[in-house]
Amino acid sequence: MRIISGIRRGHKLLEFDGGGVRPTTDRVKESVFNLIQEFVADAVCLDMFAGSGALSFEAISRGAKKAVIIDSDRRSVDIIRKNADALGFNESCDIINMSCFDYLKNADGKFDIVFLDPPYNKGFIEPALKAVTDGGFLAENGIIVLESDNTDFRAETEALWTYKQRRYGRTYITVYKSRKKVGQEDDE
Repeated sequence: MRIISGIRRGHKLLEFDGGGVRPTTDRVKESVFNLIQEFVADAVCLDMFAGSGALSFEAISRGAKKAVIIDSDRRSVDIIRKNADALGFNESCDIINMSCFDYLKNADGKFDIVFLDPPYNKGFIEPALKAVTDGGFLAENGIIVLESDNTDFRAETEALWTYKQRRYGRTYITVYKSRKKVGQEDDE
């Protein structure tokens, strides 16, 4: 696993040993950033279920301003901190060891990009999408980037519409945007 583009292009990231964590492959990560490249410059990102932090670090390497990187697993947070240090991204990252749901209960501010890559088929997607939208955490032109498996949730919701969606083997990448308020038109 490595940084694909930007100021830290080619830098290898520390990752987990064993099968407990499913990192986003470089191929899928490159495809994600091809889909969202217009949103990355100067973005403030929220990385829920961050794992190694690879999505946030890729975004910062490509010009995002800041990332709030959250994972409830202490091992993940240790790896995220080591990667942030090795990349020189400590000033651009807030690394938090807690459930993303607990974080959102007391968070404030808006995010331009929300990365949502939870464990597959564990029922986290719909509650996470709801927590972000109900809490008003998505910036006006912000996006949510969901990585899911082909058997997991990836539908539109009352608050979100599918801006882009691609399939890579068993993996789906769905990019959501907020539905406009009554009287506004969608960006479609």
